[in-house]
Amino acid sequence: MIKENLIDDIRIKWKNIQSYLSEKGYDACLLSMDVNLFYVSGQIYNGYFYLPATGDPLFFVKRPNGLDGKSVFYIRKPEQIVDYMADLGMEKPKSIMLEADELTYNDYVRLQALFTPEKTGNATTMMREIRRIKTPWEIEQFRISGKMHTKTYSEIPECYRAGMTDLEFQYEIERRMRKNGSFGVFRTFGSNMDIFMGSILAGENAEAPSPFDFALGGAGVDVSCPIGANGTLLKDGTAVMVDMAGNYTAYCTDMTRVFAVGKLPELAYKAHQVSLDIQYEMESKAQPGFSTAEIFNLAESIAGKEGLSAYFMGTKQQAKFVGHGIGLQINELPVLTARSKDLLAEGMVFALEPKFVIPGVGAVGVENSYLVTAAGVEKLTCAAENIINF
Repeated sequence: MIKENLIDDIRIKWKNIQSYLSEKGYDACLLSMDVNLFYVSGQIYNGYFYLPATGDPLFFVKRPNGLDGKSVFYIRKPEQIVDYMADLGMEKPKSIMLEADELTYNDYVRLQALFTPEKTGNATTMMREIRRIKTPWEIEQFRISGKMHTKTYSEIPECYRAGMTDLEFQYEIERRMRKNGSFGVFRTFGSNMDIFMGSILAGENAEAPSPFDFALGGAGVDVSCPIGANGTLLKDGTAVMVDMAGNYTAYCTDMTRVFAVGKLPELAYKAHQVSLDIQYEMESKAQPGFSTAEIFNLAESIAGKEGLSAYFMGTKQQAKFVGHGIGLQINELPVLTARSKDLLAEGMVFALEPKFVIPGVGAVGVENSYLVTAAGVEKLTCAAENIINF
């Protein structure tokens, strides 16, 4: 069931979950969401993962056929889980954690009726908290993704042709992404987070607000998916922000760079430099124990001192965060917002994205992915950061 090279990594994850269960007073957890199943088994399958607070896990599989190994049981319906447990001499847990934020109502009620626990906790919260700290194997996956992400970004100038629209430009970048090993999709947590392989924002479209909870919006190609490129012509004086996914392993890196058609107004170059200044200031201060709220406050303060508050993180709609954790999903914990009570910890990986929108010109700024180390932060996405002219 579990590949030989992942056994040590997976056991670390099981131990962390069991420590959480014991600390919070729960007997077991049951997981069924794709990213959580991958996290605890190294693969995605249709079924359930049952982990008691002490002891070995059980894998209950519906699909695909052919998975085998210790404690792997094929089922047609979840009710068979307790039958197998009884056959193994295991009692039903008196308290259990279920993925309450992600299960459908019917599935949640069905599992409650199946286990009849005295207490039920939220495994979604547990898993998002545990997944904040990456294992050594996960960190290596980030480094691989960051390297390939950087390679693709180095090829972006070759994708441009005079007279293109933002959509035509994005098609060419997506082709390079897939050619360089991109999975072609990245996962998000929560509702109202539809997106494809990333976002291109050019000219006035960068001001368009979106209902989706990303840093910037864009009108998109249709009201059914109001995000990103919308067919804007890439004409002289246009800033083109490229925020395409770094999904070259299961672990997403996040990176944004800005390109320009011709010369931009001085305000755009000033704002871009301020974005870099915010990044440099964060890099000089961030270390384990540093407040994530302070990173947001630092960014907002620098933008204000430079007279750029009206453009910071949007115009018509301004995002209230300046970065976010990344991992199996693009929007993991922690969130770099003024309301956050989180502190940076060794092993966290996050993206910092101080961005500015200049009306009539487009968006400028940078975004990079960082690993928190004992000594500070390590940048994982290392493409050139200046505004590059086509």
